[in-house]
Amino acid sequence: MKLYMGRLRRAAALVAVSMAAVLPAAAHAASVNIYSYREEVLIRPILEAFTKETGIKTNLVSGKAEALLERLKAEGANSPADVLLTADVARLVMAKEAGVLQPVQSEILEQAIPATYRDDENMWFGVSKRARVIFYAPDRVKESELSTYEDLADPKWKGRICVRSSSAVYNQSLVADLISRNGAKATEEWARKLVGNLARRPQGGDRDQIKAVAAGECDIGIANTYYYFGMISEPEGSADRQAAEKVAIFWPNQGGKGGVHVNVSGGGVTKSARNKAEAIKLLEFMVSEKAQQIYANIIYEYPMREGVEPAPVVRRHGSFEANTTPLPTYAKFGREAMMIFDRVGWR
Repeated sequence: MKLYMGRLRRAAALVAVSMAAVLPAAAHAASVNIYSYREEVLIRPILEAFTKETGIKTNLVSGKAEALLERLKAEGANSPADVLLTADVARLVMAKEAGVLQPVQSEILEQAIPATYRDDENMWFGVSKRARVIFYAPDRVKESELSTYEDLADPKWKGRICVRSSSAVYNQSLVADLISRNGAKATEEWARKLVGNLARRPQGGDRDQIKAVAAGECDIGIANTYYYFGMISEPEGSADRQAAEKVAIFWPNQGGKGGVHVNVSGGGVTKSARNKAEAIKLLEFMVSEKAQQIYANIIYEYPMREGVEPAPVVRRHGSFEANTTPLPTYAKFGREAMMIFDRVGWR
């Protein structure tokens, strides 16, 4: 817990310097002001399509997750932000618990987004899905050797696993999900054994785990699928594509064993929103067929809206059983996950 609080204090100290831009104090009549945890390159195509269709201008501030949340809290009712966008359910839950979001009533959102992927009080909404899976080197690992996330604690994987730091929110949500499935005690034992099986200290991002498997630094790694699909779709001969071509995807926990861990990117309307109607329109647009096709074919995430197909490169890698636990249910174990990380030495 001490390490967790230290992370939050360091993030708060970066609030003033982590902004990509500063929003105007007064909102434009036909505009919506956005604080976004997502990389600008990923969200910009959606915002441009929204403006083109509705005429509503978007003003975007991108920044670190903790820094933006601290900024929203500090600004309070005076915040110019109308919408908060993020890349993980844990961030959405933190924003709700911090009291910076407000409930939204929208038939469009409720019809397009399954209850599993939105807040039960309509404070936040998932707008796209991503799967966190196992990548392996086919020349060193047989597919038949792989089975579940839980199996990664087996001694046969000692010195063979790569994973990023516990500070990565994607890992926090994965472990929170496992706590909801298996209980805190069993998950802590799993995490301790997983740390003992690592080929190197946790480091880098998701692409780095895939590259490490390709380079032979480890035999298996954990990463989100959209990073891999982006790598494999790069021009032939590029370093990232060459790395992706050396690894394969394994869908863990199939056959009624809990399913693949699926998370969301999503957003909510801020409590301070001066442009609430425009903010709701933006969220509704994000689950429109047009925006969902952008999520699928440009960002390589799984569409939230039923009837929109994943990108061809995604479909070629098959389908899977997803976890069925509602995201709000497992997200409440985020703090317990952080304490487990500290106790088992997952840095």
